[in-house]
Amino acid sequence: MGRETLLTLLSLLFGGLSLQPLAMLRWRGLSDAPPRLAEQREWLRLLLPVLPVLAVCVWLCGWALREPDPVRARFDHGMIIGASIPFALLALRAALRSVWVFVREPVDLPVCTVGLLRPRIVFDPWFARSLDQAQVFAVLEHERAHVRHRDPLRIWLAQLATDLQWPWPGAQRRFEAWLEILEHARDDEARSRGASGQALAAAVVATARQSASRRGAARDTGPLRSEAALLGDAGSLALRIRRLLAPLPEEAPPGPASAMPDPAALALLGVVVCGVFVLGAVFGNAVLHPFFLWTWTA
Repeated sequence: MGRETLLTLLSLLFGGLSLQPLAMLRWRGLSDAPPRLAEQREWLRLLLPVLPVLAVCVWLCGWALREPDPVRARFDHGMIIGASIPFALLALRAALRSVWVFVREPVDLPVCTVGLLRPRIVFDPWFARSLDQAQVFAVLEHERAHVRHRDPLRIWLAQLATDLQWPWPGAQRRFEAWLEILEHARDDEARSRGASGQALAAAVVATARQSASRRGAARDTGPLRSEAALLGDAGSLALRIRRLLAPLPEEAPPGPASAMPDPAALALLGVVVCGVFVLGAVFGNAVLHPFFLWTWTA
């Protein structure tokens, strides 16, 4: 079998076997943490089960660097291919859903933040005219917070990570809980920058009414999305309004310029990736060739 083909099959097989047990786990939430901190940790918690998959793929790439092409080891081709099919279908489903975000019809919302690499605010001018100056300022501060944190990209990554953990319902529940706490965190950041909680609450109610009057709006803001919208899940609307009408918590200072990893974290990640790659190159044959022998004799 060709080296690249076997590398793909092994990545699907071992990656899926490492991901599925983690997706089954029940992760404890952060109900007492401030929204700003809880939002960041909940987002990382969505991505954590996927990290072993990336580590496995990097390790296998290190192994493939020293493996001849085609692979000469004797193994049961049909067994490896058959075991990889379920994980291949799962990865294909996640890939198609992530691509659908780019090719679908634009979401019809009065105000939202769109754009994965260059986020921008989309504000319906007719809807803006129905708001007073304080409400417009509050809406823009909320959406600017989404822009600063690159939330459309983070929503897209979180949705992809959630789809890779299908069919376990816990991943989808964590994704929906994160979307709710995301809006709370951006509300607090907007208020810490001068927006009125009462004005933002009135704008959220007006957005909900406007969205309900547009055909298909509720369906468009479903689980498959990448937009950061002022209006979150309808079931959390009452809680959100109560938070906006209450005094701003003291532990909610203005958020950082971006919630994406800083250069030091990226440098550390690069070192870890290189280390895993080297381990695959050094010890890959010692681990995989006994596995090939087992598949041949099993």
